[in-house]
Amino acid sequence: MLRRTKIVATIGPASDSEAVLANLIAAGVNVFRLNFSHGSASHHAEVARRIRRMASAQDQQIGILVDLQGPKIRIAGFREQSVMLNEGDIFVLDLELDRESGTCARVGLDYPELTNHLEPGDILLLDDGRVQLAVTEVASTKVTCQVKLGGHLSSRKGINKLGGGIAATALTTKDRQDIASLGAVNPDYVAVSFVSSADDIALARQLLAESGVKAALIAKIERAEVVADDALTDTIIEASDGIMVARGDLGVEVGDAELIGIQKYLIRRARQLDRLVITATQMMESMIENPLPTRAEVFDVANAVLDGTDAVMLSAETATGQYPVDVVKSMASTSLGAEKHPTARTSRYRIDRKFTAADESIAMAAIYAANHYPKVRGILCMTESGRTPLLMSRLSSGLPIFALSANPATLGRLCLCRGVNPLHFERGQQRGPELEQAALDFLVSQGLVNAGDAVLLTRGDIMGETGNTNTMKILTAPAP
Repeated sequence: MLRRTKIVATIGPASDSEAVLANLIAAGVNVFRLNFSHGSASHHAEVARRIRRMASAQDQQIGILVDLQGPKIRIAGFREQSVMLNEGDIFVLDLELDRESGTCARVGLDYPELTNHLEPGDILLLDDGRVQLAVTEVASTKVTCQVKLGGHLSSRKGINKLGGGIAATALTTKDRQDIASLGAVNPDYVAVSFVSSADDIALARQLLAESGVKAALIAKIERAEVVADDALTDTIIEASDGIMVARGDLGVEVGDAELIGIQKYLIRRARQLDRLVITATQMMESMIENPLPTRAEVFDVANAVLDGTDAVMLSAETATGQYPVDVVKSMASTSLGAEKHPTARTSRYRIDRKFTAADESIAMAAIYAANHYPKVRGILCMTESGRTPLLMSRLSSGLPIFALSANPATLGRLCLCRGVNPLHFERGQQRGPELEQAALDFLVSQGLVNAGDAVLLTRGDIMGETGNTNTMKILTAPAP
C-alpha cells in the first residue's frame, strides 16, 4: 500500500549531512524544509544541492520548501542570559534599555511598534506561553506588566498577545533579502510567516517573480485575527497555493482548547478551495529525545491524516533531534495505519457541485469511476502543470494517483499533494494510443501496477500544453 499523506522534514544540524539525508529519503520524506530563521543563504543552497543529489541517487522525486523567518516579535537579551520571574512581580518591557542589559525587573525589545498594539488588561505570552504577563500600563517607550504565570525566561524569546492583534509586516527586510537569494536554492515552495492578508501573498509572489524564482506559495496561518474571520481566511487561502496550520504561535494566541477545531476547519477549507494544507508543530516532539512517540502523538498525527491533510511536518524532531530517521519511520507508519480506515478513503464532497472547466470535470469523473470500479488499481494522470492530479487529490480515494510529467517544477510541486505519486516520464514523439501504452508499460516496469490490473488514464488531446485534460480511459496492463 502506497502512503498517501506526505511527510515534510526540517533540516538542521542533526540531518544536513548526505548520509542522513539519504536515510531520511529512504525512510519516507517527501519534502525537505529549509528554515531561514537559522543559517545562511549559502548554506541552505548547499543543503538543497545535497538533497537533490541524494534524491537522484534513489530515483525519488523530492520537494524543497523554504520557510521565511517573518516578523517574529521578541524580547532582547539579559545580562545573565536568563532570569526567574515570579507570580506577582512587576516586569517592564523597555524600548530604551540596552539590548543586552535585561534583568529580572526589565528587558529590552526588538519590536519598537509593540506599544502601539497594547492597552492595560492585555495578556502577553512569552516563550510560547510559558511565561504570562498582564499589561498594567502602556507608555510610548515601555510596557509595565505584572507577572501572571512565572518561570524562567531567557534572552530573545518570542512575544504573543492572547487573542492576537500584534500586527507586523509579514515580509521583513531579511525576508526580502532571502527571497532575492533563492535562485541558488530553486525551491519548489516558499512559506510566508505570519500572513495577515492576501496582500502579503501577492507581495511575496511579486518578489519571487522579480528574483526569477518559480515556486508555489504557502501561507502560514498563525495569527488569531486571521482565523477569527472566515472571509479573511478564505482570501488568504485563495491567494496562496497552499497553507500551513502553524500550531505553535497560533496555539499560543488562540489557546490549545480552541486549536483542534480551528485545525480541522482549516484542513477542510483548504481542500474545498483546491489548495494544499500542511499540519505542523510538535507532532512527534517527544522523539527529539526518545526513540518512540507517545500514544497521544500517534493519535495527533492520525487525526490530521483522517481529516485529509496533504502533509504532516516535523520540525526540531529532524532538525536537532537524536532520532531523525526513526521519527520519519514512525510518522510514515502512523499515516499508513490511519489511511486504512474507511473514512480516509471515501468522500462525498463535490457530489452536487457544478464544474467550470473540462479538466475539473475529468478529474472528478476519474475519481468517481475509480472508486466505483473495483478492478481499477490506480489512476494514471499525464500532466503538464499538475492541476489535474491536484484536483483529483481533493477527493478522498484509496487509490494512488500516478502523475507522469517531464516538467521538474511540476513534479516538485506535486510532492506535497496527498495521494499523488509524481513520476518523471519523457513522452518523446509518441502520441495517442502509442503514448498511452508507453505510459502504462512504464508503470508496470516500476512495479506500480501488475499485469491484468485496470488503470484509469487521463490526458489531454493536445500534449505539451497546460489546461487541456479532456480524455479519460480505462486501460488494462498487458501480461508480460
